[in-house]
Amino acid sequence: MGIKSLIINPGSTSTKIGVFEDETLLFEETLRHTTEEIAQFPTIVDQKDFRKKIITDLLASKNFDMKSLGMVVGRGGMLKPIPGGTYAVTDDLLHDLVIGKQGQHASNLGGILAREIGDSLGIPSFIVDPVVVDELAPVARFSGVPELPRTSVFHALNQKAVAKRYAKEIGKPYDSLRLIVVHMGGGVSVGAHLYGKVVDVFNALDGDGAFSPERAGAVPSGALIKMCFSGKYTEKEVYSKIVGKGGFNAYLGTNDMREVTKRANAGDEKAIAAKEAFLYQVSKNIGSMACVLYGKVDQIILTGGIAYGADVCAAIQERCGFIAPFTVYPGEDELLALAQGGLRVLRGEEEAKQY
Repeated sequence: MGIKSLIINPGSTSTKIGVFEDETLLFEETLRHTTEEIAQFPTIVDQKDFRKKIITDLLASKNFDMKSLGMVVGRGGMLKPIPGGTYAVTDDLLHDLVIGKQGQHASNLGGILAREIGDSLGIPSFIVDPVVVDELAPVARFSGVPELPRTSVFHALNQKAVAKRYAKEIGKPYDSLRLIVVHMGGGVSVGAHLYGKVVDVFNALDGDGAFSPERAGAVPSGALIKMCFSGKYTEKEVYSKIVGKGGFNAYLGTNDMREVTKRANAGDEKAIAAKEAFLYQVSKNIGSMACVLYGKVDQIILTGGIAYGADVCAAIQERCGFIAPFTVYPGEDELLALAQGGLRVLRGEEEAKQY
């Protein structure tokens, strides 16, 4: 009999859950929460019981026996920087999720809910590759300003999952490969995977690398300083230009790459130019990471929602194909990636890391 797992991936206005038997999805649901429902809770942690009841009520409605579960896995939250891997939800890890070690975010609830449900059933609870995974080489932390070191915030869950998927498909250990993984979604992250560690990566959140549908990426720092002190904008307004309203949102008023492509194909010159700039910047990021790996790259992997665009992948491959062969895994199956992380531990393929 296979191992059944409950996977919990909380978002700001939704809780996505999946139930797996081994790697086979039995069912999944996205439980959406209204603004009014969320607004009644002063903090994110205060939402715990509300979200737990919705999850258990759903499972009951499907006549699913929770006692048949072998583990519960939650999305990792804003913990302290940690190496990649599957982590048992220990008391120390739980504490840092509750206090929001690096900030309050809905993803913090993933580990909190996994631990509470797991404890109630007497089964293990885990988190897998949260966004704060930090495996940067010391040289990669230098920014030029000692007070502003480069930091690692990226799509660790999906990057690690597709890297391990590729390794498994070719029959080699992940920690024997030199890979460049490119996640293209609402944010973009390009990482250099050297023998199982992401030794350098463009920060996908607030001011590094290529622009994306919702984020500005790297911007001219001098001009940004002048904008900050111009008196025209609040701190919140400036930050929203970097995260949320930057990138394609700023240039074209949309965060949908499909819409960008539709406009470009219809001859919209602004859309054509912005799309070409995006492809140009992502390709430059890949070139940078190739240098990190001394040009010795086994494979370049494209993933994320934008990787569904065959034209996007072809254009990047045209620029960067001289570096290494390409593999494309479009989309991101976070529920499966979380399940696989827990399964690797229960199957003895790797040990659960301690926070």
